[in-house]
Amino acid sequence: MSSKTAFQQLFACSHYVPKNAYTQGVLSRIHHCHSKDLGYHCYQCNNEDCLHTHFQYHSCGNRHCPFCGTFKKDQWVEQRLADLFPTPYYHIVFTVPHSWNKVMMQSPGELYTILFDAASETLLGLGKNKDFMGATPGITAVLHTWGQKLEYHVHLHCVVSGGGVNRGQWVKAKRSNGKFLFPRAALRKNYKAIFLRLARERKQDIAASDSQIDTAIRISGFKNWKVYAKAPFGGPDQVLKYLGRYTHKTAITSYRIQAVEEGTVRFSYKDYADGNKTKSMVLNQNEFLRRFEQHILPKRFVRIRHYGLLTNRGKITRLNQIRENMGLEPV
Repeated sequence: MSSKTAFQQLFACSHYVPKNAYTQGVLSRIHHCHSKDLGYHCYQCNNEDCLHTHFQYHSCGNRHCPFCGTFKKDQWVEQRLADLFPTPYYHIVFTVPHSWNKVMMQSPGELYTILFDAASETLLGLGKNKDFMGATPGITAVLHTWGQKLEYHVHLHCVVSGGGVNRGQWVKAKRSNGKFLFPRAALRKNYKAIFLRLARERKQDIAASDSQIDTAIRISGFKNWKVYAKAPFGGPDQVLKYLGRYTHKTAITSYRIQAVEEGTVRFSYKDYADGNKTKSMVLNQNEFLRRFEQHILPKRFVRIRHYGLLTNRGKITRLNQIRENMGLEPV
């Protein structure tokens, strides 16, 4: 049995009860992906000696489906190619302390938005600092809510240009060693302060009790917030490879599902604490679905966002002006 068929049977035979109608609908769409329930196209060979007939069942097209989205991903990556400049790109990851997990699960849309706003304000603020760049960089931010074992682990991956625009002119980053775009201490300090400030300012919009929010603010206020400033990408090819691998997937990809049998699900994961070794984990069906459901995003929530010189309004005109100044062909 293929991993796809096994995964779909998981939804059919499990007694798991989704937490709301929306996530129930998402799981139902995945269950019926590429089945006759979603319709089909019928193709027939026009050779009279053959006349072979083939039924192509429709995909569900849901962004959470492990079996859909390849075409959309490739198309999106191709479009992003036009946004890249001949400059280093840096990978920065903003995490949220686990003390916020309960509040985030109750009000994911609002807290995820605060995460996006805090990270982008941090990066744009440091970018405008003349000691580091003195310009506005381009930022692509991608929300992830999962770890390798499908646990709830909210973090934001950011691809940041190693340079920016100031009054229409391209400005290179000023860090001499080229390993880090901004000091990690400044990233952590500013990000933590901005996130907690936004949480206080938008407290009335968060669907959790005041005591829960206050507790999360108080506990996380004593913690060191983690911001991973990873090594810069080697070039545009590495940027596109990263974007293609991580932007259009949710929780788990189809190739990681090894078996669905006897009420259990076995899937592969990387153990980062043990030298990135690939291992297997077995969960009962209900626990697997419970973990999977945690990563279904709120309806219409945008999980890939652009900031700085990649902001959508006037982007093509702005990028072409920069490319002209750099002696490059226009988009």
